[in-house]
Amino acid sequence: VYKGVVDNVLPGMEASFVEIGLDKNGFLYVDEIVVPELEGKRHGRRIQELVQRGQEVLVQAVKDPMGTKGARLTTEVSLPGRFLVYTPFGEGVGISRRLEDAERDRLKAITKDLDIGDGGIIVRTAAEGASREELEGDLALLRKLWETIQGRAARTKAPALIYQESELPLRIVRDLFNRGFERVVVDHDRTYRRIVGYLRRTSKDLVERVELYTGKERLMEKEGVEAAVRSTLNRRVDLPSGGYLIFDYAEAFTVIDVNTGRFVGARGKTSGARLEDTITKNNLEAVEEVVRQLRLRDIGGIIVIDFIDMANPKNRQLVEEALQNELERDRTKTYVVEISPLGLVEMTRQNVTDGPREILTVKCPTCVGDGIVVSDETNAIDIERKLRRLALASRSQAFKIEVGSPVAPRLIGPGASRLDALEAETGRRFFVEVRDDVPADHFEVLARGPVARLELKSLPVSPGDELELRLDGAHVHADGTAIGRLNGYVVSVADARGKVGETVKVRIQRATRTVGYAVLANGVAAEAPVEAGIELEIGEENEPVAETKRRSRALRKPVETPGKPEAEGEPEPEEAQPDEQREETSTEEKPKKRTRRGSRGGRGRKKKTSAVTEGETPVAAEGEAPSVEDETPPAEGPPVEEGTETPDAGDATAEEKPKKKTRRGSRGGRNRRKKPPAEDAPEETLGLEPAGESPLVTSEQ
Repeated sequence: VYKGVVDNVLPGMEASFVEIGLDKNGFLYVDEIVVPELEGKRHGRRIQELVQRGQEVLVQAVKDPMGTKGARLTTEVSLPGRFLVYTPFGEGVGISRRLEDAERDRLKAITKDLDIGDGGIIVRTAAEGASREELEGDLALLRKLWETIQGRAARTKAPALIYQESELPLRIVRDLFNRGFERVVVDHDRTYRRIVGYLRRTSKDLVERVELYTGKERLMEKEGVEAAVRSTLNRRVDLPSGGYLIFDYAEAFTVIDVNTGRFVGARGKTSGARLEDTITKNNLEAVEEVVRQLRLRDIGGIIVIDFIDMANPKNRQLVEEALQNELERDRTKTYVVEISPLGLVEMTRQNVTDGPREILTVKCPTCVGDGIVVSDETNAIDIERKLRRLALASRSQAFKIEVGSPVAPRLIGPGASRLDALEAETGRRFFVEVRDDVPADHFEVLARGPVARLELKSLPVSPGDELELRLDGAHVHADGTAIGRLNGYVVSVADARGKVGETVKVRIQRATRTVGYAVLANGVAAEAPVEAGIELEIGEENEPVAETKRRSRALRKPVETPGKPEAEGEPEPEEAQPDEQREETSTEEKPKKRTRRGSRGGRGRKKKTSAVTEGETPVAAEGEAPSVEDETPPAEGPPVEEGTETPDAGDATAEEKPKKKTRRGSRGGRNRRKKPPAEDAPEETLGLEPAGESPLVTSEQ
């Protein structure tokens, strides 16, 4: 109970905000304002006619502050006792509907003779079996309490707290402990004495059921209370048969999802179980646990329960009735809407407190309660976008930036490819420093200026340096390698995984913009690794992307030799360029038959005649049979003139055998590599000219 001051009146909301001394003002709705002379006319009244700004009012909090909302207030004060609830501004007598009809009639007869005076009373469920004397004593205590509250309110300046209920153990005994309980166990001496004293004034026959616990183990841990409270924070709750519940909390309502999990129903060929029976049994089992969790977690407001779909309307009704029966045991007011064809149950439960979830937890400082955070890849893309804008808006040649360790590998890319692409696009150089304490979505420019100056500052080590380095962790890609950091610069140490967590002496072998490679100072020098994937957690700067592409294009340029090169160590034959072939081809050469050319070379493919000088004959491409017409056997050509360059074919006979049939398929063709001949193979089978000469084909062939 507070003595408050009206801070603001909102006619549009038919409510007012009252300052009561808490962080947030309390909310007082028009229907919660009780004016004795207007009693019975609660509807149709206007808020501005009942309270004015600056007015002092005596209010009671009926709902705790929750989230961004302040406490819900009322001017109709009610004081709960052991058996009765006294309402100073009320009238008449009310009796709990949870009692049986016979007990209700008995209590109604007793209360008719009670001297209630001003106000009204409500007979609580705990009054079951109470005598007339017990009810009279409880009423006398409550009326005296109200007089005390009025006197203190008159002497106190607003805003102020006037009255507060008893501590939790006493409220539990007052509201719940009755003759249906065997005992109350208390592990605190002072609390034990207060409970006993309270029961001696209200229910003397229950005093002997209060027990003081003196064991060494904590009472709440021994009885499993701590574990039960802790379980209320879990998102998932398992059911005995293998199913489970999922609790999700939204701003507007709470969702409870029922799942079968491992529960598959009865097994065996003779069980006769059906899918509908399995689903219904799982839903009935979930009903009991759902209501239990609603009470344990003190979930209020709108609640949606997603049961597993049931095709039979009778089964849906069975589950709905089971839910209603379980909720009757809940002391908090509830209202249930019938189950929908989709298996959804909509219900409301009085929202009194925040529950253990709000009391025991705080919002995650990283996601601020959203439950998700931006991925490292997304952060890297965002930082890369900002670096582009930074480069375009600045004339500096290079930048030294600081990023977090989770984002650095994504920003740099495998083999520093991503960083190279960014530099090629912007025309700027970026030197990356990695730190563990930098947030994933943050980067900072440490320096900017000429490339030479920043490169000198960004490379804290040089090849041959020996230094002390603490190894922070194991390399995620290279076995046996550990990593350490030197002022944000990553150093990869080979064969040092077993020394993670230690400070060792290392010798630098190679240093790049993003990572340095080292070995233990007392170890054998190892070649710096070259990897295609992400180097360390950072990436390796092997070779700029542009240079790699130029080398790739150079490798794809046509060479002046027929076919592909021989195996390592063998010289390659030369082939004249196409223009030279057209100019130097002998006019006496027979016209070539046009054949279809494609990717499938082989036995029937015509060979393009190479250009020769006077006295020379074309050289057959390696790996191809000479082109013949009408199955004409190959003939030898004249000897090669002195000075003509010919590929070294190795030892071979001067005579050439008829061509061997080649395998036809997608792997044939003029550029197919010829299998090197074995050294001990007979010269006749190789079909080659002597060493220093090449097999020739006449123009007639």
